Amino acid sequence: MKSYEAIYAVVRQIPPGRVSSYGRIAVLAGFGGQARLVGYALHALRLTSEDEVPWWRVVNHRGLITNAYEPALQRALLEAEGVMVDAGDRIDLRHYLWEANL
Repeated sequence: MKSYEAIYAVVRQIPPGRVSSYGRIAVLAGFGGQARLVGYALHALRLTSEDEVPWWRVVNHRGLITNAYEPALQRALLEAEGVMVDAGDRIDLRHYLWEANL
């Protein structure tokens, strides 16, 4: 799907140790207001052998890990990159948010 490829292209730009939100990724990919589309695109990665899209760097707009399928894996991957995740699976966006040009 062409929209998914645009989303993946943006997600690939998030550097290690940083995160972004579904909504910000949607805006940057040209799909403002369609945060759920980003979620669908990242979920679709489970059905592929795509391993170069760092899906774990995308969290909700409050910095919360909301991945219903692999939350422990997402947390582990983020922590391995130096991102601090609190006991409630929240990331401090003031510190870790990727400042892409919106």
